[in-house]
Amino acid sequence: MIDANVLVIDDDDDILLSAKLFLKQHFNQVVTCKSPKEINVLLSHNDIDIILLDMNYQKGASNGREGLYWLEHILSIDKDYVVILMTAYGNVELAVQAIKKGATDFILKPWENDKLYATLSAAAKLRASTKKVKKLEKITSSIQKDQARQFENIIGSSSPIRQLQHTLVKVAPTDANVLILGENGTGKQVFAYELHRHSLRKNHIFMHVDLGSLNENLFESELFGYAKGAFTDAREDRPGRFELADNGTIFLDEIGNLTPPLQSKLLTVLQNRTVTRLGESKERKVNVRLITATNMPLNEMVAKGTFRQDLLFRINTVELLLPPLHQRAEDILILANHFLQTFSSKYHKNISQINEKAAQTLFSYHWPGNVRELQHVIERAIIMADGHEITPADLQLSPQRFGGTAPMPANLDLEEMEKMMVQKAIDTHKGNISRAAAELGLTRAALYRRIEKFGL
Repeated sequence: MIDANVLVIDDDDDILLSAKLFLKQHFNQVVTCKSPKEINVLLSHNDIDIILLDMNYQKGASNGREGLYWLEHILSIDKDYVVILMTAYGNVELAVQAIKKGATDFILKPWENDKLYATLSAAAKLRASTKKVKKLEKITSSIQKDQARQFENIIGSSSPIRQLQHTLVKVAPTDANVLILGENGTGKQVFAYELHRHSLRKNHIFMHVDLGSLNENLFESELFGYAKGAFTDAREDRPGRFELADNGTIFLDEIGNLTPPLQSKLLTVLQNRTVTRLGESKERKVNVRLITATNMPLNEMVAKGTFRQDLLFRINTVELLLPPLHQRAEDILILANHFLQTFSSKYHKNISQINEKAAQTLFSYHWPGNVRELQHVIERAIIMADGHEITPADLQLSPQRFGGTAPMPANLDLEEMEKMMVQKAIDTHKGNISRAAAELGLTRAALYRRIEKFGL
């Protein structure tokens, strides 16, 4: 059985019956009609791959003009449709003209079944190849727009992070829907990508959709796609994000921002696992792993009636709560050193460390912007630094943000803390220097210097 749907258009009932009886043995679906005037309706209601089109419909006509007209009409709907023309009149010049206008092939009536099968089989392969190329082009374009930055691995050795990593290892290989909660800047997108990277879908697309930035009027067209002519600027058929993410993972960020009507539309898609493009009535199956995230209190919103309880049940089979940075103070220096290495390389700066006073400043700060703010602070410091180390002046942290709210490690001794972190990383990775260095955000050489310094 060939995975393709065929539409046969001919004004002869015997031809339609003969074609349907033979082709349905070899193709997924065979649709027939007597008049080409039904083409628009049939193409909008069926996912057609190959069109077998007669060239003459008026009684006594044999010049093929009608077939050429309808060929151009079909290709104006979608230039990638595979159209095979058929006629009872052998005319080489007409066949050449048809091929020039975009027909894939030309077949004479009455046909031999073997010849018809071979022609349509080749056409099905061409259609499948074209669809694959188009999908890859759309995916590539979407990735370029949506993934402007590189993802980092989850970095840190604090108890909350270790617990989250432990949960991630259990959940990632499943297809369970995951809801990630946390303040802005805590790394929700990083965790979502790590879930995908460790899943069985890792070789397929990770599609990030920021619902908070989507205009309500664009929600359906962006997520579910649209047909040509569905609205003023819809000049071609376009798949939505769910279709593009088929067999992969779709990450719906800021899901708490959806209005009740949009929540209802999303719930329907999640329940049925199908999407319907704007301007069409046919449903398309989608197979995606769903991850969502928000910084909003969804349970409180359910109690207030601003978020659907059935949608919340649907999206949070597993719930991950990411801690703010000030609740994982022991990770601050690890993260800072990781960003130091990253941005020193990016900006071609020879900066090897964060000095003791600067480290004290980092520990004393409350970090309202969490990991994202720390990343920006270190990047700016790398750019502004004149020497080979980061100083408090380079950090440019606002004094208003300091105070007693940040939990400080008891009896803070920076050297002891650094020694403890180095020892912990080495123990965690059972002496593997490369992995320990990666966790600490250091080069192997830098880690060896610290091992020697601390006599480990």
